[in-house]
Amino acid sequence: MNITIVGTGRAGSSFDRALRDAGHHVRTVHHDELEKIGDPDLILLCVPDDAIAAMSARLERSDSRVVAHVAGSRTLGVLTPHPRTGSLHPLMALPSGELGARRLVGATYCVTGDEVMGDVARSLKGRTITLSDDQRTLYHATASVAANHLVALMGHVRNLAEAAGLSLEDFLPLAEQSLRDVIEVGPDAALTGPASRGDMATIDAHLAAIPESERSTYVAMANAAFELAEQRRSQTPA
Repeated sequence: MNITIVGTGRAGSSFDRALRDAGHHVRTVHHDELEKIGDPDLILLCVPDDAIAAMSARLERSDSRVVAHVAGSRTLGVLTPHPRTGSLHPLMALPSGELGARRLVGATYCVTGDEVMGDVARSLKGRTITLSDDQRTLYHATASVAANHLVALMGHVRNLAEAAGLSLEDFLPLAEQSLRDVIEVGPDAALTGPASRGDMATIDAHLAAIPESERSTYVAMANAAFELAEQRRSQTPA
């Protein structure tokens, strides 16, 4: 398939490499180089979410090609008035072009619109899911929590570790093991620690010991752990 990617950032460079390796003919252009688009079967907009509608409006309408975006939170409405539209959102973090390209192969894709989008996902050996428009924002929020909030949590761990005279690296094996436990037995069974036991004395001691700037994050996560523990208790047969 002849594909033109608009956008040279992390998403654009990741799709560029992955789609080339999958056998597609790919041209990638900067968002200010739309005159270089050519005549592709698919134009894939890998630009910031807020720029998709404006970028789409600058493209010439054609019945012979699909205009698509890779944004998880946007519907096809941002691609009007093009007659053939689609979206292809990878449920995967793309921190760099090289690493992102590897991750795109075999990833899960939220696919909407023209059937060409499913063809592209399958060419990357991907699994596809479909959502209604009113599901997309919650879907994207969930993806943000799974990726971005997990990273932010590790920033919280780093700050606490350094306050104790240690480093993030000292705690990464514990974090990795906990995530493996979630994979193997689910979050309910994987939860351990004072919140899972209702040990308020220990949590109060933690709050007294940690830097004040980190307390609000700790409290928010402790409350989430309490709620998870309560869910577990409510699901346990008497």
